[in-house]
Amino acid sequence: MLYAIMASDAPGTLDARLAARPDHLARLHQLQDAGRLVLAGPHPAIDSNDPGSAGFSGSLVVAEFDSLEQAREWADQDPYIAAGVYDQVLVKPFKRVLPA
Repeated sequence: MLYAIMASDAPGTLDARLAARPDHLARLHQLQDAGRLVLAGPHPAIDSNDPGSAGFSGSLVVAEFDSLEQAREWADQDPYIAAGVYDQVLVKPFKRVLPA
């Protein structure tokens, strides 16, 4: 089943986000290589693809896991959590309707 992992960044964590980004992306690439990643990306803090020093307000990952518990465990191990970037993470089942 698909799950949406929606995370919010703590204020003032852009430097920590940038430092942890390579490890964060490596985990996403593992999901992609396993054919389980639907989409992933950050939420710019301003209306721009390149928010510069404004940074990001969070991230969204939609991926396939065997259970909600497994999705939560995967999310809990994100390098952004260890680096103090995320201050809130919500994991919910997701039903893909479109594109089919």
